[in-house]
Amino acid sequence: MLRPGRGGGPVGVGPAPPPLSLRRPWRAFPQDGASGRTCPRDAERPSFPPSPPMSGYGLPVGTCVDMCPAAERAQREKERRLHRFEVAPGCRGHRPRADPQRAVKEYSRPAAGKIRPPPSQLRPPSVLLATVRYLASEVVERTDASRAEVASFVADRLRAVRLDLALQGAGDVEAALVLEAALAVLLAVVARLGPSTAHGPADPMLLQAQVQEGFGSLRRCYALGAGPYPRQATFQGLFLLYNLGSVEALHEILQLPTALRSRPALRTALAVDSAFREGNTARLFRLLRTLPYLQSCAVQCHVGRARRGALARLARALSTPKGQTLPLGFMVHLLALDGPKEARDLCQAHGLPLDGQERVVFLRGHYTEEGLPPAGTCQALVGNKLGGRTLEEVVMAEEEDEAVERPKSAA
Repeated sequence: MLRPGRGGGPVGVGPAPPPLSLRRPWRAFPQDGASGRTCPRDAERPSFPPSPPMSGYGLPVGTCVDMCPAAERAQREKERRLHRFEVAPGCRGHRPRADPQRAVKEYSRPAAGKIRPPPSQLRPPSVLLATVRYLASEVVERTDASRAEVASFVADRLRAVRLDLALQGAGDVEAALVLEAALAVLLAVVARLGPSTAHGPADPMLLQAQVQEGFGSLRRCYALGAGPYPRQATFQGLFLLYNLGSVEALHEILQLPTALRSRPALRTALAVDSAFREGNTARLFRLLRTLPYLQSCAVQCHVGRARRGALARLARALSTPKGQTLPLGFMVHLLALDGPKEARDLCQAHGLPLDGQERVVFLRGHYTEEGLPPAGTCQALVGNKLGGRTLEEVVMAEEEDEAVERPKSAA
């Protein structure tokens, strides 16, 4: 069971806690055995939506029509801080030049005493949404860069998107559309990283913190705005799936209005969380197979732990001094693995011997757990669910609730 975050977490212990969306700082829930750590306060604060302005003062509306303001492009050209994704074709020599169609505003942390950027340096919601679409369609799908490099670039630029949004007077619905799209792209990018990039340019803990910041910004927008928000049920469900097994996250979802909790996306997320808590392996992986792509991306970080828990229960039930065997095909089906090889690797990583290439032997005293559970490739549970669609199409979907199957009997 995942250990919920403590002091500074989204939900405190005590009577009538205020909504998580209004609380700060945010604390990330532990993921797949990672130790809890206190994440920094949302770097895109001032709080979102902004606090009521002083009399006679209103937040500006951005007027920059480019993904990166011209002044920043010129400065980064001069300082040679352009990312290779932003360099104009044929200009990668001694003095790279920025391509206005590729350069994206980078994140710059706000600090006390720092002058608030003028409207000409802020992108309005329509440009922010176009920026997110560009990142989803042109950057995330790049094949000439590692997934870690892509994740690092995209996460930084999405953080700048959230900051631009927080520094201007955007409408609730417009803001929610941008935050939803940005969070969807970030979830997909993090899910694509896989276990082999832990020591690459993308810091897994920083990415985890940024996902939680994204959820915090979006859920505050939902809580403080008037709406309507057609995809709120989907993204509240994504929040629960990303924090699967957390008592605090479940408490937050259960405080939502009944009409919202009854939507298919949230009902399914609650069913997945229940099966995870109960250790109901068959029901859990049956539900995981039915999840759409974004929901699968959100829950992927818990798949390794769920498989380890299931294997441990099998070892306790079946291990004997002489050993009992189980077909690897059964393991593949039960745990939604990507074939017999992944099943063999999972068993051997936990000290279980094999009988040939088709069966695993449960011998008493042989089951062990060392380090984090193997993450697996998750092609069946995640990668194959795009179904020929592009990430941009998934991110900009109008409403995905109807694609989520209602949970059936708690078998």
